[in-house]
Amino acid sequence: MRTKYAIVFICVVALVIIEKESNILSRVSDKLIPRQTPQQTPQTPESDNNTGPKGSAAVLKVLLAKQPATKNNLTNFFEKKEVDETDGIKAHRNSGSRKHVLLMASTRTGSSFVGEFFNQHGETMFYLFEPLWHVERVMATAAEVNNGTVLPGVYRDILQALFLCDFSPLEKFISPPPKNHITPDLFRRESSLSLCEDPVCTTVLKEVFERYHCKIRQCGPLNLTLASESCLTKQHHAIKTVRVRQLDTLQPLVEDLRLDVTVIQLVRDPRAILASRMVAFSSKYRTWKAWAQDGQVPEDDEEVKRLKGNCDQVRISAELGLSKPHWLKGRYMLVRYEDIARYPMQKAEEMYKFTGIPFSSQARDWILRNTQTTEEASGIYSTQKNSSEQAEKWRIGIPFTLVQVVQKVCAPTMKLFGYKFVDDEKALTNKSISLLEDKQFP
Repeated sequence: MRTKYAIVFICVVALVIIEKESNILSRVSDKLIPRQTPQQTPQTPESDNNTGPKGSAAVLKVLLAKQPATKNNLTNFFEKKEVDETDGIKAHRNSGSRKHVLLMASTRTGSSFVGEFFNQHGETMFYLFEPLWHVERVMATAAEVNNGTVLPGVYRDILQALFLCDFSPLEKFISPPPKNHITPDLFRRESSLSLCEDPVCTTVLKEVFERYHCKIRQCGPLNLTLASESCLTKQHHAIKTVRVRQLDTLQPLVEDLRLDVTVIQLVRDPRAILASRMVAFSSKYRTWKAWAQDGQVPEDDEEVKRLKGNCDQVRISAELGLSKPHWLKGRYMLVRYEDIARYPMQKAEEMYKFTGIPFSSQARDWILRNTQTTEEASGIYSTQKNSSEQAEKWRIGIPFTLVQVVQKVCAPTMKLFGYKFVDDEKALTNKSISLLEDKQFP
């Protein structure tokens, strides 16, 4: 029996080494040539018009070192595999160990709102809001990145480091570069309670302008060393991102023996997404507005192709997750924004239960306060919503002409997620007609 386990142990170590070597190919490439690149502002609700760093692609040479698998890690791996292949997955997840939650979404799906479900959990949660924004700003215009093969791997590796409480790889992408691991420029720091509380909240420095300053209290520039130390003291970690678009690229992250990752993919009716983006990113959607006025949409236009591509990416990732491949079994959950808007407390409880994290009273209180707010408080980027009304609001503002285009190019995605089609403008604007099928996702 000992011989048998010894052989298995040696085989797994060999596989880990092979995987480590092969992963290097998908990590940040050494072939990228240092260059000065103008910044491209990402088309997200967090975008701004400031130019990015005048850095070079040399920052892409960051490699994240994997720790060698230990005997204890391998033992946990065998135990975890054994549990995953039975009906005892939930029992295993509720064992009290550190959990890592990745909220994966696209822009205007309500991800900031849903992310607060975890941000407001309490003192045992370390939450980060869109840390990959910095990476996208630096890498978006690199030719080697735009072929779609490099950027997903870099995103994955940065997420892996952050889940392990290592901010050093992210520092390579922050502009201006942090000095002694201190920066006033971490994107949307104020959206993470973990980064605005003691001991991470340091003394204010009057001569330092903080681009994203804490709003719940006055804090000095962010000390990333203190952030890392705080992260290590937290029992659970959660990251919200709209920049990971391919679920399959996350396999090495999910299979990392040091982590216990759960992926929650948040989706929304693509018609509602388009309507919301036309308001939030008005200057980016002038073409769509012109089409709405003209009443005609050229289906071979690049904008339409981009819409189709976005829908297809979301659908392909969801199909993979719902197919339950071995590496995602018990680690993937699909949630519709519309279901959360209708039943926020119930869906939050389901998400917490799935991740194996206790649903705290603080999170419950926040959800109760922020899903029954007034219309005046529900701004475009606000996380305060009258959630049941918010889910249907888009139906009044979007022209039926554009709805027809979405229904045509995103039909497979809409069918998968259970979004009903409308045949005329009357059905579109009649809110008594539900556009949502009652559907359970395995």
